[in-house]
Amino acid sequence: MSLAAAAANVAGKLRGGVADLRPVPRTLIDQGPNRSVYRMHGGGDGPPVLLVPPLAAPALCFDLRRGCSLAEHLVEQGRRTYLVDYGTVAFSDRRLGVEHWIDEVLPTAIRKVSEDSGGQDVRVVAWCLGGLFSLLTAADRPSLPIASIATIASPVDFTAIPLIAPFRPLVAATGGHLLTPFYRLLGGAPSYVVGRVFWATGIDKEITKPLAILRNLDDRDFLAQLEAVEHLMDNMLAYPGRTFGQLYHRFFRANDLADGELDLNGRIISLSGVRVPVLVVAGESDTIAPRRAVERLTDLLPSAPSVDFVVAPGGHLGVLTGRRARTTTWAHLDAFLGGS
Repeated sequence: MSLAAAAANVAGKLRGGVADLRPVPRTLIDQGPNRSVYRMHGGGDGPPVLLVPPLAAPALCFDLRRGCSLAEHLVEQGRRTYLVDYGTVAFSDRRLGVEHWIDEVLPTAIRKVSEDSGGQDVRVVAWCLGGLFSLLTAADRPSLPIASIATIASPVDFTAIPLIAPFRPLVAATGGHLLTPFYRLLGGAPSYVVGRVFWATGIDKEITKPLAILRNLDDRDFLAQLEAVEHLMDNMLAYPGRTFGQLYHRFFRANDLADGELDLNGRIISLSGVRVPVLVVAGESDTIAPRRAVERLTDLLPSAPSVDFVVAPGGHLGVLTGRRARTTTWAHLDAFLGGS
């Protein structure tokens, strides 16, 4: 270990931190309910790339920190890059369902990005639930100007997630009403609950974090990454009540998407309606969206011209924006997106 580097890092931590959390400069091009669409400064005039976050996680997941920001990377690659941000979710949003995102938020964001880029088709890059919403949007509205969709850590087979397997018998025994009274009372899943659940999925890393910090005290990039992830965790958002209920009953209980269809109160959306190339990325050590839960998607897109599947290092967040993602996941994205 370099004592000089370690001392400099400790001094940096004491002065407020070693991570550069400045966001990539951006301009707001459109705004509406639960929708702010930004164009990142820089990049080029080629086909636009729209970054789509999931619910509950803040949009800064795509712009974690300087040097480890997918948005920054895309801009440096000369790509015309956009980001949709859902903003905060309040108790007043409790009646919003999945339909709000696939009927209003994402279609409008995609159209606005296309218009802003001179009518070009949009290349969508989405993480976790953002990937599922993007696919459902494309399936339901094939006329949207979408060129391709890349999903990262987006699970469709919820029976393949060991983390939640122990709860399935209890949910079945209670007729699916185990959580219903709670999310209805609270108007959804509060941000502090979401943050604790996400934290718990990496409890082993939390326990060993102090030792990891000591071992890597001279590694500024390592320490900066820890800081940036903590910053993201401190900014987790809530799920609206109705949306949480649909995710609980349709995704978790009924496991609808494992068969390629989603039933929204009698309205059936089939993933067979996706007619654009798709890249599916799974995290090697992802416990929230393990490989088998993600890979199932490759069997559900018969109308897509191509479906590429890759496994990259990292857990649920790491596969998107971990330090190794810079040379793995992002390289796969660059190849899929093609020339800028």
